[in-house]
This record gives sequence, structure tokens and C-alpha cells, in this order.
Amino acid sequence: MPPTPRDADRPQELRFSRMERLLGGHPISTVSVDGTSARFVTDPALVRRILVTDARHYGKSELLQKARILSKSGLLAPDDARHRHYRRLAHPHLRTAAVTAHTPLMEDVARATAASWRPGQPVDIQAAMCRAAGRIALNALLGPTSGQTSALLTERLAALSWEMITKPLYGNAARARRPAHRLRQASTDFRTLLARCITDRLNPPGPTTHYLAALLADAGPAAGGALSGEQVCDEAVMMLTAATVTTASVMSWALYTLARHPLAEEKVLKDLAQPADTDTDTDTGTGTGARPGHGHGPPGYTLRFLMEVLRLHPPVWITSRRTLTPVTLGEHTLPAGTDVVFSSYLLHRHPAHYRDPHRFDPDRWLTTRPRPQDATYLPFGTGARGCVGETFAWQELHVLLGVLAQEWRLTLQPGTRPRAAAHTTLHPHRLLMIPQPR
Repeated sequence: MPPTPRDADRPQELRFSRMERLLGGHPISTVSVDGTSARFVTDPALVRRILVTDARHYGKSELLQKARILSKSGLLAPDDARHRHYRRLAHPHLRTAAVTAHTPLMEDVARATAASWRPGQPVDIQAAMCRAAGRIALNALLGPTSGQTSALLTERLAALSWEMITKPLYGNAARARRPAHRLRQASTDFRTLLARCITDRLNPPGPTTHYLAALLADAGPAAGGALSGEQVCDEAVMMLTAATVTTASVMSWALYTLARHPLAEEKVLKDLAQPADTDTDTDTGTGTGARPGHGHGPPGYTLRFLMEVLRLHPPVWITSRRTLTPVTLGEHTLPAGTDVVFSSYLLHRHPAHYRDPHRFDPDRWLTTRPRPQDATYLPFGTGARGCVGETFAWQELHVLLGVLAQEWRLTLQPGTRPRAAAHTTLHPHRLLMIPQPR
């Protein structure tokens, strides 16, 4: 049923602490975000219409300001043709063959991270994961840099990523002057150094194969031309920050979850101990070579563990779109210019699609299959604007978790249980853990 006039006149305020109450209501509810009325969608089939079936009728919305400091020229361009062009440009550097080539880099970074920890000394897990994920992203997307420059880039990217992770998306906190100043300063510091690196690579002495080189050599889509030097820098900042903040948030939850679930930790370690070429699930005996996704068989336990972490703690936990034309969504007719909001956090916890949805249960993925015709599982989005680096991300998470979990047993300080902080990403608030050697 469409909302009554009373509902439309008095929409409920969108708050993370109240979001799950929306699951018990209509598939489309009216909410208020910073005083702006929007429609909140909780039906996965309708979300798929927004992202896939009718995607051409929806554009970017400024309701949630998570990308304001990032590029709007390449992959985040509102124009679909330009977006497709830069997606195709990025794809060769993120597809399976490229991911395989980058796996030794991921392993080296993971081992260096593990080697930096000391027994009994608390580790700020999110800061450590920002540095690790940032270093991987920098080397994979920009290619090798000198040791001193690489270290400085990594630290500045980690600082920017942390400010980005903790940036509120809406409400008074999002408009506070001090956090906004810290974010702008961190962005300027990283961008200034990155711009110098880009200038140094305008005329490389030999062939290069990384994404930055592709951007610099690109002639641009048929309409619109190539990116300017400033836009190339913006695009690089966007790609690097996005790759870092999402991986850092997921890995923080993964390490926290291992500490909270000893049986799952035991199964992950058992799975990781299998020879790499067996590709066999230690519980079921089935092959585990396929990455998670629609149409694949049951993944191995470590991937099931990561899938469940991403189900309960998707880093991009809320998304907004704006109708470009009048649309029909379910029983509702929405005029052009309507802001539409949906949350993968809620979709992943919908009791109609996940039994006992709040329980951490990696083995649910032995039988649960997200259906292609809806959107019950969206850790990387879906459709034409889904995450172009999904394959890269799965491998990175698997490698980081494998090395760190086998090297160290991480425990929480007694009496601590970090809460979920719903900012730009969904991340654990103040996660300090104590490492002990295996």
C-alpha cells in the first residue's frame, strides 16, 4: 500500500540505531535525511530494479555525501558512457589474471604487517589494516615507487583512509567543522605527494602496465575527451581510497570475528593449512576454486567465513540514488528528482531471506544461494556500477586473513566489545587487539 498523506507529511528520521524497524514495515517507506524526504527501499527485488533493470532511470544522489571529496570524472562520473569507458580501462588491471599476478605482493604486505606486531603489545587493527590495504593498492594501481616515497605515500593514504572511514554521512556530525577540516587536510597531504609522483611518470622510460599508466595514456571516450592531469590525480585518489577503506573495514571485522568465535577460528586455520593446490573444502570435500558469487558451488570454509563477515558487516552499508525520470517502483509512482535510499546492511539481515539473520554462521553458504533476480547479498553492489575490483578484493581479503591468522592469535582486551560505527563505511569502533604468536 502507498503511504498515507500523514506518512508522507511526517516521515521518520533515518537513524542507524532504528533502521531494522524498517524491515517490519512496507517495502518502501518515507524517511527524512537531514530534513530531505526520501524513499527507503527494503525489498531486494525493488533494489535490483533500481540497480539493474531500470538503472538508466536512476542517477547519483547527493543525499549521502560520502564521495564529495573524490573524483567525479572517471569511474564516479554521472554520465554512463564515461563511467563505462573508465570501467573498461580499469578492468584489465583488476581481472583474474592481474589478481593472480598481484598475489605475491599481497602476501609480502601481509607478512610485513605480521612481522611489525609484537607479542602482548596492543595493535590498532584498523590503522594497521589501512596501512596494509593502502600499500597493496598503491603498488597494484600505481606500480612500484622508491622506498622512501612508497612509505610516505602509504602513511598519507592510511591517514586519509581513516578520516574517510570515520566521516559521518549525514546529520549534524557530517556538517561539523573539525572532522571536515581533518578530512580535507588529509586529502590535500596525500594528493600533493601523489601529484608529484604522477608528474614524474608522464614520460616513463619504458613500457608500464599499471592503471595509472593507462589513465595517463588514455585518449578519453568518444565524447568528452581524456582526463586532464588534475582529473587523473583525482581518479587515482578515488581508486586508492576506495580500495583501502573497504578492505580495511572488512579485515577489521574479520579479525574481530575470529576472536569472538573460536570454533570458526579453528575451522579457518584448518582450511588454511590445506595445501594450496588441493582446492578442497575440509568440511565437505567439495572444490573451492570458484570465487563467491551467483552460480558457483559451495566455497571453502575460509571464503564462507569472509562471505558471512561481509553479510553482517558490509563496508558500503547504505546507498542513495535519485530518479532521473518518473518511475514506478512497486506500487509507488515516484516523480523525477526523488531520492531513493537502500541499505545492504538491512538487506543482508532480512529474516525473509536469511534464517536467524543476526547469527554468525559461515555454513549457511553451503545451502544459501543469493538469487540473480533479486539483491539479497550486495557486499560489492551489483549492476553496471558494481565494484569493478570485486575479484581483487576477494583475493586480497583471503591472503591478508590467511597470513595474519596463521601468524598471530588476536584477542580483545578484557571487557571490550567494539560497537558498529555507521560512517562512510561500517567499521568497528576503537578496535584494539592483543597479538600472541601461534
